[in-house]
Amino acid sequence: MAWQGLAAEFLQVPAVTRAYTAACVLTTAAVQLELLSPFQLYFNPHLVFRKFQVWRLVTNFLFFGPLGFSFFFNMLFVFRYCRMLEEGSFRGRTADFVFMFLFGGVLMILLGLLGSLFFLGQALMAMLVYVWSRRSPGVRVNFFGLLTFQAPFLPWALMGFSLLLGNSILVDLLGIAVGHIYYFLEDVFPNQPGGKRLLLTPSFLKLLLDAPEEDPNYLPLPEEQPRPHQPHPQQ
Repeated sequence: MAWQGLAAEFLQVPAVTRAYTAACVLTTAAVQLELLSPFQLYFNPHLVFRKFQVWRLVTNFLFFGPLGFSFFFNMLFVFRYCRMLEEGSFRGRTADFVFMFLFGGVLMILLGLLGSLFFLGQALMAMLVYVWSRRSPGVRVNFFGLLTFQAPFLPWALMGFSLLLGNSILVDLLGIAVGHIYYFLEDVFPNQPGGKRLLLTPSFLKLLLDAPEEDPNYLPLPEEQPRPHQPHPQQ
């Protein structure tokens, strides 16, 4: 019964958050069970473009390292802030949310080539946190009961915590940089004099992922209109 309740609760999570979190957990479980090796997952441009191992363009975003504190820490923030974005500023805009993932992923891979970065899941997490924090500037965040600060400071606090864990902050900086580029192009530049939206979600994504909009000028046929309630005849 507990598993059924957990499954029902998980199915209430928005689709993109549910799919990405599940993919990360299943990938890590497969590595832990030695069904997969990290060497089959990491980003290697030579293997991608010369050996056509194109799955590495995706799998490098799904592996957060072996099971341990770092993995659960990253999963907590991925799940929390991905869900808050999808239920908040991207509510009803699944195609736009997926396009943000695609834009961020492509940009991270291109910039990651310069730094020889092999796994970019943590960078994607930093991007999600950064975009949420800039869109929620008035929210106060309690960081594990140790610090309380405004949301825009959260990405930098996470980077400092990552440094304390002995991780390289290059991946965090990459995610923050890509998050800022997305935020600027999507939220800042269109509101400047002469500015406009440059990140336009492809129509096929909207057709595939978003619910069709109702035409305000549509007049239903008489048989489609609800019938008035008829009272039951008195006995």
